[in-house]
Amino acid sequence: MKRFIFLIVLTLFFTFPVLSQAATWQIDPDHSSFQFKVRHLMVSNVKGDFTKVKGAVTMDDKDISNLNVELTIDAASVNTGHAQRDEHLRASDFFDVAKYPTIIFVSKKVVKDGPDRLKVTGDLTIHGVTREVTVNVEGPTQEIKDPRGNFRRGAAGTARINRKDFGLIWNRALETGGVVVGEDVDIFVEIELIKK
Repeated sequence: MKRFIFLIVLTLFFTFPVLSQAATWQIDPDHSSFQFKVRHLMVSNVKGDFTKVKGAVTMDDKDISNLNVELTIDAASVNTGHAQRDEHLRASDFFDVAKYPTIIFVSKKVVKDGPDRLKVTGDLTIHGVTREVTVNVEGPTQEIKDPRGNFRRGAAGTARINRKDFGLIWNRALETGGVVVGEDVDIFVEIELIKK
């Protein structure tokens, strides 16, 4: 009888998957950055960032394909270091923050892209328009314990989007040819995470 019970327990152990060791990590906004770069007047680049961001990452190191990212950016927190330009970016010509106050990214697929590299594909919503975007990620790093006893890890990501895909179509033509604002926007993300 004992042998029969042992065989049942052994069968159940190998039949059902081992419980996931997934952990949830909160984005530390004080040690993270969300920057962008766009061409200006066809001769230089304007850089900016968003200063108010929140979100979480859930991951299981044994199966990184189950990684999940949810990120919310306060669109009104856009900052290029130029007050008049920032107000224009917040207005209806661009982000229209009164109508569309947040930028949201939710991942839906993760694949390894080499040692310590991932491709994270998800839905990015800007200006009320949602498009699929793939972010090239370096990391995540191994977790460490900070001086206060919190567990932390980090990652960096890059992506390129066309702003017109999200309804950000404002522009002006230049007399010499070209336009005031480029269409391609390069995105650079550095995140530091704290285990929840």
